[in-house]
Amino acid sequence: MAKISALFWDLGGVVLTNAWDRSSRIKAVEKFHLDRDDFEDRHELLLNAFETGQVTLEDYLNRVIFYRQRPFTREDFKEFMYGESQALADTPAILRQIVSLDQFLLAALNNESLELNEYRIQKFHLRDYFQVFMSSCYLGVRKPDEAIYRQVLHITQRRPEECIFIDDRSLNLECARELGMNTIQFKSPAQLIEDLARSGVTLDGK
Repeated sequence: MAKISALFWDLGGVVLTNAWDRSSRIKAVEKFHLDRDDFEDRHELLLNAFETGQVTLEDYLNRVIFYRQRPFTREDFKEFMYGESQALADTPAILRQIVSLDQFLLAALNNESLELNEYRIQKFHLRDYFQVFMSSCYLGVRKPDEAIYRQVLHITQRRPEECIFIDDRSLNLECARELGMNTIQFKSPAQLIEDLARSGVTLDGK
């Protein structure tokens, strides 16, 4: 096995909660009394453009929520969206230990819209952990498209075999693995530590 030099991390479901997933949208339907089917249809039509930076949060809200008059404000809805993001327990501590080793490139590799992504980077001090953010809103392509994995390898000038990609979704991992990247499916912090150690990444650097 090649010596590992780079760790690519999904954010939602690994480091943080997901930003705007189905469970958050169900909460939004209940809180704001939305028509669920209409909301989901409109969301799905805009999702790819939203997460690849082709439409802004304002554009998304115009098309998905505020295409008609509502009894709540745009700011009310955005506050709810932002409030859905929370840090997961223990994973940030693992990241801090790996950062302290100063042995690896650490990069985020996530699907996210521009405004939510930048809010989460700032809110949860993610620049303390990651040297670069390979987010779909910056690269213009989303996981699990093979092109996003090729881009991150080109940008970081890493060979697939010296990289580990950590994600909670198996499909995202399959596509990265087909390019030769090492992968870990995140299930718990303890499991992640064990799987990293098996790949030669130990938190004590030994």
